[in-house]
Amino acid sequence: MSNLILPRSVRRAYTRDGLMTFDAATIDSTGTFLIGELERLDQRLHEPLVSVTWSRDIDLRSDVSIADEVSSFTNSTFAAAGGNSPNGKAWIGKDASAITGLALDIGKTANPLTLWGMQIGWTIPELESAQKLGRPVDQQKFAGMNLKYNMDVDEQVYIGDTGLGVYGLVNSPLVDTSNVANGASASPLWSTKTPDEILADVNSGTNAAWAASGYAVCPDRLLLPPAQYSYIVSQKVSSAGNISILEFLRMNSLSNAINGRPLDIQPLKWLTGRGAGGTNRMVFYTRDENRVRFPLVPLQRTPLEYRDLRQLTTYFGRLGVVEFVYPETLAYRDGI
Repeated sequence: MSNLILPRSVRRAYTRDGLMTFDAATIDSTGTFLIGELERLDQRLHEPLVSVTWSRDIDLRSDVSIADEVSSFTNSTFAAAGGNSPNGKAWIGKDASAITGLALDIGKTANPLTLWGMQIGWTIPELESAQKLGRPVDQQKFAGMNLKYNMDVDEQVYIGDTGLGVYGLVNSPLVDTSNVANGASASPLWSTKTPDEILADVNSGTNAAWAASGYAVCPDRLLLPPAQYSYIVSQKVSSAGNISILEFLRMNSLSNAINGRPLDIQPLKWLTGRGAGGTNRMVFYTRDENRVRFPLVPLQRTPLEYRDLRQLTTYFGRLGVVEFVYPETLAYRDGI
């Protein structure tokens, strides 16, 4: 009877999901796994769950280029005195020898256009193995880079960047935040309010932005935290009603009466806890490139570079800062 000789060590490799293999190390980068005879592997590639909405909520300023380092715009201010009365109309007589003129001041606002870049690469053996398996590693890395890019743009559009010291659409100090939502039953929370009280909150914020603009521009868009959006979607106006609070707000808001179209109400994850004291915030604004916009230079890439066994390419572009051309057309309301 022969003696059983055991190896000095048994090496085991593990997949990311905790299953154990006993052959060679699992090569996760190319998606190579040990498949059992009775195992059915789903060949679809499942990417991380991420939601980005920046392209839905803001217009882009597309005249910037990769050569630009700053994006800027101007605001003009006029001053004109009256005729006989400095505060009156510019009346003149037939024999007037002194006629008032117009004063003009042009102010410029400049913001940085920051360079964004990311390199992706793979080795030739990785690429060959991935092609044989039908799981293209180059396309997956491009998808991952594109996801990272959109997540960065999403954050830059809505809340800016603390490292650069810039703000976004929902947290700018240029926008009026002096008022909170109306209280009802000793609480401003929408979950304690009637549909009419919620409508009063919406109309109050809309009217604040409308009044701040000299009644020139009435907001046509409202962004809500997901919890409040879900609440007004699921709650009906009354037990006898057949429409949700959401539809009630869209059709009965001040914005609908002024602009002639229903108020556009959308959920936004960045508004949760964004208000004063960690409360939820809602944002009123007009989606118009002439009111508020975001400078963006689309991604470009370098030619594919061959370096030893690696193939490399770099994607790059520029991200600006949200430009509040007319900040008085926006309003924030906290505490809902």
